[in-house]
Amino acid sequence: MGIFLTAEWRYLAMLNYAVDPQMLLPRVPAGTELDFFDGQTFVSLVGFRFLNTKVRGIPVPFHRDFDEVNLRFYVKRREDALVKRGVVFIQEIVPRRAISLVARLVYNENYRRLPMRHEMKRAGAGLSVQYEWRLQSHWNRLTVHAKSEPRQMVDGSAAQFIAEHYWGYCAHPDGGSLEYQVEHPPWKIWEMERAEFAGDAEALYGAEFAGILKQQPDSAFLAEGSPIAVHTARRLA
Repeated sequence: MGIFLTAEWRYLAMLNYAVDPQMLLPRVPAGTELDFFDGQTFVSLVGFRFLNTKVRGIPVPFHRDFDEVNLRFYVKRREDALVKRGVVFIQEIVPRRAISLVARLVYNENYRRLPMRHEMKRAGAGLSVQYEWRLQSHWNRLTVHAKSEPRQMVDGSAAQFIAEHYWGYCAHPDGGSLEYQVEHPPWKIWEMERAEFAGDAEALYGAEFAGILKQQPDSAFLAEGSPIAVHTARRLA
């Protein structure tokens, strides 16, 4: 399939929570199955910078650089001998209406438009990154405090499992599901000193995920990011 969108994803703050797989099963797209790491399934709250965005090679005025925060989980799809490891988005938040509209029309993703802002601070070799998004009058935030310099991910690590899913899957409104490929090189990551989410999780994601997000994450990391390419979606039977 051709490339639909190119951009850079930078400073990806990822908070990861182990969950009961039963709560995710109703959301698993047709043709895929839950992906496990060390016998556990995970949801991740991810904030990042979306930069230099182009659709079909054309930059869209006022929509090139923006923030995104998404809540997602992990699946895989077997295609003959190939295992495609992918992501399913529970909700994606962006600050621009046009971005939300295009994503819904082209990929049937659950995008939501809210006011957003971010802040980054250097502290020696460390880095603090914060993403905020406003629902009604309340600002919610995702914050990570990283130390040292970014390093390559360890093969077989939890961080590698979370970061290296190169496919996206979502339900098609007429049945079946959609599949699309996301290309990017492996990312370097920072070690964490502290990571947290603070906000109205129930208003944002519903009661079933509120209890999860109120806990401390099971793991967290900050990824350096890279240029990415998102391919056009194809429908699976």
